[in-house]
Amino acid sequence: MLQRLITLFSPADLAALLFFLAGWVGYSTYSDRAANHFKGLQGVTRKHRLAWAHQMVLRDNRMPDVSLIGNLMRSTSFYANATIYIVAGLLAVAGALDRLVVFTEDLPFTRQTSREILESKIFLLTAVFVFAYFKFTWSIRQFNSLSILTGSAPSHLSPPEELNRHAEQFGRVNALAGSEFNRGIRAYYFGFAVLGWFIHPAVFVAFTLWVLAVLWRRDFRSKTLRAMQGN
Repeated sequence: MLQRLITLFSPADLAALLFFLAGWVGYSTYSDRAANHFKGLQGVTRKHRLAWAHQMVLRDNRMPDVSLIGNLMRSTSFYANATIYIVAGLLAVAGALDRLVVFTEDLPFTRQTSREILESKIFLLTAVFVFAYFKFTWSIRQFNSLSILTGSAPSHLSPPEELNRHAEQFGRVNALAGSEFNRGIRAYYFGFAVLGWFIHPAVFVAFTLWVLAVLWRRDFRSKTLRAMQGN
């Protein structure tokens, strides 16, 4: 399989693909580690999720918390449903590759490509959105667990040790669900980068760099981050 890919694609295509994968994995690792140390937008949001947990266990009426969890689940469900339609659309395109090859041959900014190459690019794009779908659905399940933790929360009159222990559980599950949702959203960004590969390997690299710059700026230099930090 690997030998087939090497012979199928040009060195420029393979270099662009490796750069894309390295950029995605590298940025995801960097962002997740920053979040673990409460840095960046994801890390600051995690702080607020933990603060929410400690406020939740002190409340007598927890309906606001139920409403907030429901809102988070609806947002995640929207993306999961949208991803299903995207994957279905890409599979439909894969079934009409011959016509797509003929169509792309008439475009002035694309290179001549074979059916196998185009099929591989569509497969990569489909794999990106399948990855996003798994992240969104796992996030939904974790938010489901969060709603159960809300229902099983001890009375606000319980001993502080019991309240703190439950708050830590709630905060950890909330942070995990949020991290999975962020990974799914990140996959959407990199899915747009893959579109550049249909034009030219250099455009693929340029789109990947653009996506990395946008993600870094929003996660570590945005006005939203400063507002969440209280600056």
